[in-house]
This record gives sequence, C-alpha cells and structure tokens, in this order.
Amino acid sequence: MFDLGDSLLMLASCRISAYDVVMPNGIPRKGEVLTQISHFWFDKYADLVPNHRVADGLPDHLAHLAPRSMVVKKAEPLEIECIVRGYIAGSGWKEYQREGTVCGIQLPENLLESAELEQPLFTPSTKADEGHDENISFGQAVEIEGREVAEKVRDLSLQIYTEAREYARERGIIIADTKFEFGKLDGELILIDEVLTPDSSRFWPLDEYEPGRGQHAYDKQFVRDYLETLDWDKTPPGPVLPDEIVTNTLAKYKDATARLFH
Repeated sequence: MFDLGDSLLMLASCRISAYDVVMPNGIPRKGEVLTQISHFWFDKYADLVPNHRVADGLPDHLAHLAPRSMVVKKAEPLEIECIVRGYIAGSGWKEYQREGTVCGIQLPENLLESAELEQPLFTPSTKADEGHDENISFGQAVEIEGREVAEKVRDLSLQIYTEAREYARERGIIIADTKFEFGKLDGELILIDEVLTPDSSRFWPLDEYEPGRGQHAYDKQFVRDYLETLDWDKTPPGPVLPDEIVTNTLAKYKDATARLFH
C-alpha cells in the first residue's frame, strides 16, 4: 500500500498466506490474477454499490505495475468483515461437527461436509490486529457498527454473493463462501479491498463437486491442504512451498480466471 496523497496505490504481491502466516516463497503472477478478478467484480456490481477505485490506469512511468495494481480512494474501513457462507466447509464444518451450528447459527441435523446450505448465511467477524479474526453474531456486529450499517452490509453481502454465485456456477465454478470488506467515504458505504477472488473465497470446480468430503479447490485451500500434511504448528516462519505446489496453485488461479471471464 503506497500513499499518493489524496489516494492510495494498492499493489497485489505474489506472496501467499495461510493460517495468518505469510509463506517464504510466493506464487508467480498471483497478484495480477487476483487484481484482474477484483476489477471484474467491481465493474459488475458498480451500479449496486460504489467501490474504492479511482481509476484502472497508472501514470506512464508506473504502467508496468498496472496488471496488479489499483489506485483507490482513502476510506475508513468498517471494524467488521462480512463473510457469507453458501456451503458448509472449513471452520464452519468443524464447528458443525462439534455443536451442530455455524458461527452460532443452528443448522439442520445430518448435513454432509461441503453440503449446500438452504440459504446463504451472513457470519460477520472481527478484524484482529494480531492472531486470528473472531466470528461474531449479527447482534455483536450491530453493537460495533450500528443497526443501519450492519443491516446494509449484510444485505449487500448476501445479494452480491448470491448473484455472483449464480454467475460463476453457469461457468463451472462453485463459490462456496466469501469475505467482503466495506468502508465509509464521506458518510457513504463503499466496497473496498478485494472482491470474490480465490484468496477471499472458496472456489470449487462444479464438475468435481461431491458432498460428503472436502472439495478440490481453485483457491489457496490447495496450499492449506499441503500444509496440513506437515509437522508445522501454524506459527511463523512458514515452510517453503515446493515447486509442485507453487506451479499447481498458479494453474488453479489461472483456470478460475479463464472460466469467469469466458
């Protein structure tokens, strides 16, 4: 992030993190892929909610950074992250196995891992300066941001996710869940950060989807799955990713992009 005075220059690097730890080596061209996906969704939903972009382009002397950059407005980020879950996976699946709930929301009995939920769930979380973000109830989100703001970002998050999920499904991708971030600019809510990328969402190939197990993923779950095979305590420093994991991860990102833009 670079301060340009009245705006910011956001550069998406090739670094990759998992379990809140940045790995020593990155995924080549990852920053370009994620930036172009975000541009796509920002364009698609610009009439629904304003976003933080100032312009897609850069001055000539910075043109080489354009594929992985955004010039954005300075906004005040909300203190909550807006997570929408359309399928039961990850930490939600682990909680369901223990409690029969996802983020405290009671779900029907006997659901399978990766099952599609009857209705997408809005499950906000806090933003932790250190350590892991913490899931909170909608009531707690209201206490933090006020009812009007909390209800508006909930409704926007659910609408964008539902529409984007249908769009992606028609192109062979299941968006299982995602995270949105909103900010305030001159008293108006705007969409900020990244949108519906393989880093902020779970992308699954539709033709390989099968409830009852973990899914093959386009997102960085592929890296998480590899890390789970190691004797690593999920604290820094992270392990170096083998060339095979790097190559396959990039291929997944690029395949997801090609399908979305088709």
